[in-house]
Amino acid sequence: MNGYLLIDKPKDWTSRDVCNKVQHFFHEKKVGHSGTLDPFATGLLIVCLGSATKTIQLWEEADKEYLAELKLGNKTDTGDVTGNIIDSGKVGNVTIKMIKEIFVSLLGESEQIPPMASAVHVNGRKLYTYFHKGQEIERKTRKIQIKSCDLLSFSDNTIVFKCRVSKGTYLRTLSETIAEKLGTVGYLNNLRRTKIGEINLEKSITLDQMNDQSIISIEEMLKNLIPFVILNDSETKKAINGMKISFGNLPKSYDKILLLDQSQKALAIYTRQDEDTFASLRGL
Repeated sequence: MNGYLLIDKPKDWTSRDVCNKVQHFFHEKKVGHSGTLDPFATGLLIVCLGSATKTIQLWEEADKEYLAELKLGNKTDTGDVTGNIIDSGKVGNVTIKMIKEIFVSLLGESEQIPPMASAVHVNGRKLYTYFHKGQEIERKTRKIQIKSCDLLSFSDNTIVFKCRVSKGTYLRTLSETIAEKLGTVGYLNNLRRTKIGEINLEKSITLDQMNDQSIISIEEMLKNLIPFVILNDSETKKAINGMKISFGNLPKSYDKILLLDQSQKALAIYTRQDEDTFASLRGL
């Protein structure tokens, strides 16, 4: 069984819990997900089945969009509502204008340190394993990009905003940064993922709604992510055998492409090597 499920992850479930449920329901051995959502978070989770698991990294590299709720006045050890309060700060005369100006200042590229309570691997272990032992270790900064950040509401010391961010951006850390720029502390009170690449939460289903017809084909999904090329017979043979293929008429912006045969079945994902030549990245 090959394809994808777009699941609206429920609160208090881990992303792995969702995969385990899908695995049991469809009796499929290969099941994975793209873009971990913390247990307290909800929203769009792309679950991959069968050969679709080969594309997980592609989806992880896609931009993500979130609806977030930042509570000002307290800081937690996890950066979110599940943690213990470790600091408090007075919330001054924060205005909508101030918040919007800070949001504008955050746009573009910057660097971010992953939180200790995260699944980032350091020295072969996930950071949260150190966190649960009360250990704090040095973490390298990551380059991130904030594509958009829009204020939706502000009342009772709570900022609700929508943002689109690059791979590896932690909304918990971003929320703490916003609070710091406002002269106080804060934590992420709520988080809902609304988009991965161009795939919207509106297309998702709940776990209770799963059935065989819920599975979306590899071809349909990847066409929303990367450009595709329909091959002739000669090119199809090369793609099946993982050979390099030259395309002289593709736009320079095409870094990765999905190769389809004449029946529009997905064969492989290829990546640009030089001006005209593409090499196999992953067979499907």
